[in-house]
Amino acid sequence: MNINWFKYASPAAFYPLAGRMIPWFAGVAAVLVVLSLLWGFLGTADQLGGSNPQKEYYRIIYIHVAGAWMSMWLYLVLAGWSAIGLVFNTRLSFMMAKAVAPTGAIFTFIALWTGAFWGRPSWGTYWDWDPRLTSELILFFLYIGYIALHSAIDDTRRADRAAALLAIVGLVMLPVIYWSINCPDPTQCAALHQRSAPGSIHPSIRWPMLGVTLGFWSYSFAVAFARLRDIILLREKDSAWVQGLLQGEPKQ
Repeated sequence: MNINWFKYASPAAFYPLAGRMIPWFAGVAAVLVVLSLLWGFLGTADQLGGSNPQKEYYRIIYIHVAGAWMSMWLYLVLAGWSAIGLVFNTRLSFMMAKAVAPTGAIFTFIALWTGAFWGRPSWGTYWDWDPRLTSELILFFLYIGYIALHSAIDDTRRADRAAALLAIVGLVMLPVIYWSINCPDPTQCAALHQRSAPGSIHPSIRWPMLGVTLGFWSYSFAVAFARLRDIILLREKDSAWVQGLLQGEPKQ
């Protein structure tokens, strides 16, 4: 089967494809998140021991860790599409980047918010200028900065390029976040967090956590494609195919 992938670099060609993929990704996201959270909330409560004070509130890690992973992954996607847009001057790449940014900001906020709720009973404070917390907060500001900068420039092409440069410069925060947890010397660079690795987590906790992460990943695709379709329609509103779509022609 010969598939012409470059065909989908055109907004007109990708618009109907995105519409067909949204229900699939949304359905997978709903199933994975619901089943994984039920497994995590109800099936692993005794893994930390009967007298461990974290026995009950540790469940927040299913959302906190998955949200933190998605915050970094989506920023990598945002910067990747931005770089492709700058190098190849492809309109759809800039649209993809803009569609991903709000979802990345939401997951970063979720990671910070759930981290604060975790921190209060665990360490006695909602917030500490811990390297991981601080670097995650900077990542949130980068998302907000990207969205604000793009909105502040009226010319779409200039806005795409200026926001793309900011996104690429902000990539420096991803290794900073990673090493703030997986630091070579945790006694010097991690006040609240400890070195972590998925392989060291009990399987009955690790698998629900990965299930929620995959559910969030599918959710991100669904909402990004829905937002992308709106962006395409807005930017291509004067084109013949959008005018035909508005008049009821069977484009989708």
